[in-house]
Amino acid sequence: MTPVLPTVAGVLSADQVAVTAESIASVQLRSGMIPWFSGGHADPWNHVEAAMALDVAGRRVEAEAAYDWLVRRQRDDGAWHQYYVDDGVEADKLDANVCAYVATGVWHHFLCTADTGFLESLWPVVEAAVGFVLGLQTHRGEILWARHADGTPWPFALLTGSSSIAHSLGCALAAARRLGHRRPRWERARAKLVRTVAEVPGAFAPKDRWAMDWYYPVLSGIVSGPAARQRLDEGWGRFALAGGGIRCVHDRPWVTAAETSECAIAHLAAGADDQALELFTWAQRLRVDDGSYFTGIVLPEGVHYPGGVGAQSPGGERSTYSAAAVLLAADALSGTTPASRLFTSPVLACETSRFSYRSAGQNGVETELTVPQGRRSTRREPVVDTSTKPSSSARQ
Repeated sequence: MTPVLPTVAGVLSADQVAVTAESIASVQLRSGMIPWFSGGHADPWNHVEAAMALDVAGRRVEAEAAYDWLVRRQRDDGAWHQYYVDDGVEADKLDANVCAYVATGVWHHFLCTADTGFLESLWPVVEAAVGFVLGLQTHRGEILWARHADGTPWPFALLTGSSSIAHSLGCALAAARRLGHRRPRWERARAKLVRTVAEVPGAFAPKDRWAMDWYYPVLSGIVSGPAARQRLDEGWGRFALAGGGIRCVHDRPWVTAAETSECAIAHLAAGADDQALELFTWAQRLRVDDGSYFTGIVLPEGVHYPGGVGAQSPGGERSTYSAAAVLLAADALSGTTPASRLFTSPVLACETSRFSYRSAGQNGVETELTVPQGRRSTRREPVVDTSTKPSSSARQ
């Protein structure tokens, strides 16, 4: 049976979705690992994102191969390392958000396929991952960013990461309920995390210049309703480049396909449908004829980045996670698959409508911290400040 693929009228056709899915599948290794690009490394968060995109495009076999790879790579403590290459571990840090995201992917796959057998077989993987993640929760409620390979925790939490984890915990609880398991500890931990994200901005390392700290509390469903619209409206002028997309940081003209697509989903979740479609349309500026998407572009110069070593073309890097974010946004906008509302309606009742939005920076962390430069320490930006010659290397 031929799957029905997402179509966003006048912007992205079903045939184009299929070509983009092929651009992801063509990079997938025989092991099932989906690297950022051919010859590059993989991180489990973006690996799951790519697997979800493959499911959106009806490529179930490839998606399940991706989850099989995660099963084989999971550590005894339920975690995964930060970066992998096909023959082993490249960076051994254990990022909580990276580890939690498997729950989102597994629940997404179940929604797409209605395969209870798959859900049952992956349940021990999800359960172990959640156990590792909750081991990093503070008494206040936030989830510390990561552990070193020796088990030592990092001393701070990230707003984007904790927001994403809250959504993943909702997916884990949805899977538990579907399988008849009760997990009251998870429910309490998630409620505490949601409350901390919504009410205690000082619990997180200050990263106000990053777009993901702006829209992720909305994308994760923690901030909703009028508060979500207010949050997005207040940040629009700082992060949106008209006709271009979403800047990864507000003080540089560095637009990325992934952030633009994710922000489109966040606007859809907030009921801002017109802005969601506008953002998705802008993201197509980064589309390549083979269906892949450039990771980023410097505007107005039109220089793609990163470039140089590791780039799939002389014009700059094209990443599987960028293509994946576009396909997930296409599904959310079109409502095509049974998983299309995963990021636009609550996975579970959060009861967050009572939370009021607090502007970024209020009661911020007083101490100066050295924090990772991206949401999951996996997104990249030009090193140099000049907008015309972004470096091919990147800060991590």
